[in-house]
Amino acid sequence: MEALNWDHGVFLGAAMRSEATAAAEHGGKVIMHDPFAMRPFFGYNFGEYISHWLSFGDKPSLNLPQIFHVNWFKKQDGKFIWPGFGENSRVLEWIFDRTNGADNSVSSPVGLLPKEGTINTSDLGSVDMKELFRLDKGEWVAECDAIEKYFAEQIPRDTPARVSEQLRELRTRVEKDL
Repeated sequence: MEALNWDHGVFLGAAMRSEATAAAEHGGKVIMHDPFAMRPFFGYNFGEYISHWLSFGDKPSLNLPQIFHVNWFKKQDGKFIWPGFGENSRVLEWIFDRTNGADNSVSSPVGLLPKEGTINTSDLGSVDMKELFRLDKGEWVAECDAIEKYFAEQIPRDTPARVSEQLRELRTRVEKDL
């Protein structure tokens, strides 16, 4: 998925989760909020860290990159839908095409998703691409709730207003359009 704009991309990074690694403070296979995939390495206030990234969007002279978010671990019937690491270059190809101006995305309440048929699936085998990109309203409302709770617990006084606004806008789009 491609972020809708810079602030949306920073929000996606701040809200992301991943499986705990050896560097993280959790053991075992724990899915934790891992902002920017950097949680164990934050050297200062999380809210200020987010504000720092948002500030780049206030500098019109900068040529900011597009921001993408990938969930490699979506499951169907207890099994991963995407076949795994060896095939991730297919998604990277779609991303590179996007950065080169390809018209290969569709707008969704959560961001820009690949248009049907724009990810190379030749010789991939059976991958349910429709399920891979299906957006479930209940899941996304729950995700908004989880992000809101995480921000309230981790940065109750320091959540940047622009990040809070991104969450409100996401919730509105999900409730209205899904």
